[in-house]
Amino acid sequence: MRITQRAVAQTALQGLNRNLGELGRTQERLTSGKQISRPSDSPTGVNRAMQVRQDKSAALQQERNISDAKGWLEATDTALTTMLAQVRRVRDLTVQASNEGAMSGTSRAAVATEVAALRDALLGLANQTLDGRPLFGGVTEGSRAYDENGAYVGVGGTAGIPAIAVERRLSNTEVVRIDVAGPEAFGDPADGDDLFALVGRIATDVTADPAALSGHLNALDAGMERLLTAAASVGARAVRVDTASQVNADLQLTLTKQLTAVEDIDLPKTIMQLNMQQTGYQAALSATAKVIQPTLVDFLR
Repeated sequence: MRITQRAVAQTALQGLNRNLGELGRTQERLTSGKQISRPSDSPTGVNRAMQVRQDKSAALQQERNISDAKGWLEATDTALTTMLAQVRRVRDLTVQASNEGAMSGTSRAAVATEVAALRDALLGLANQTLDGRPLFGGVTEGSRAYDENGAYVGVGGTAGIPAIAVERRLSNTEVVRIDVAGPEAFGDPADGDDLFALVGRIATDVTADPAALSGHLNALDAGMERLLTAAASVGARAVRVDTASQVNADLQLTLTKQLTAVEDIDLPKTIMQLNMQQTGYQAALSATAKVIQPTLVDFLR
C-alpha cells in the first residue's frame, strides 16, 4: 500500500481537528461551569439531572406548603389561646354573679355588659381570617365562620355534616390537617350548646335569672375542655410541621449536592485538563509543521 504525502497530510489534519474539538469542548465546560450542555454530552447524566430537578421542584412546593401550614396553625393557636383566656374571664364573672345576695343591681348590670362584650370578642376571634379565609369556617368559600348572631355559616362539623379537613402535603408520604372547624372547637350549634349561645345566655341570666348561673358553670367547663382539646391538637400538628420543615431543608440540601455532582464541573481538574490539551495541541501543531512541510508542487496546485 502506497502512502502519499497527501494522505499523510489529511491524517495529520484529522488528528489536529480532533484535538481542537476536545479543546473547544473543555473550554465550553470551563466557560459554562457545567459538565452537560446538551443531551449528547451524557445521556445518563441528563436523565439523572432531570430526576433530581423533579425531586427538587417537589421539595420546593412542599416547602411552600409547610410555610402555609405554619402560618395557619400559628394563627389558629393564637386565636384559641386568646379565647381560652376570655372564657376563663367569663367563668370568673359567672361565679361572681352567682352570689345573689352579694351584688347590687348596678353591679349585675355591669357584669352583664362585660359578659356580652366578651361574647362579641369571642365571635370576632372565631371569625378571624387568613388570606381571606376564615380559620374556623372549614372549606367554606365565604369570609366568615359565624354571623353576627352567632350562627355557624361555615361548612361541616354541624347538623350531622362531617367536617372536611383542610390539608397540606408536607412530603411525599406525609399530609397534615391545618384547620379546626368551629363546631369542633366551640360546640355544635345544632345542639344549642355552643360557646357563643352559652355566653349569651349567661349575659342575660346575670340580671334576669341569677339562680340559673350555677348551672351554666358546668357547660362553661365543658366548653373550655373543648377549647383545650382543640389547642392541644393544633400544637401537636404544629410540632409535625416543624419537624417536616427541618426534613425538607435537609432534603433540599441533599438534592442540591446531587445536582451539583451531576452537572457542575470540577474547576481545578478542568483547568488542568484545558492546560494539558492546549499544550498537547500546540505540540501537535509544531510537530506537524516540521514533518509535513509544503513543497513547490503544493504551491502550484
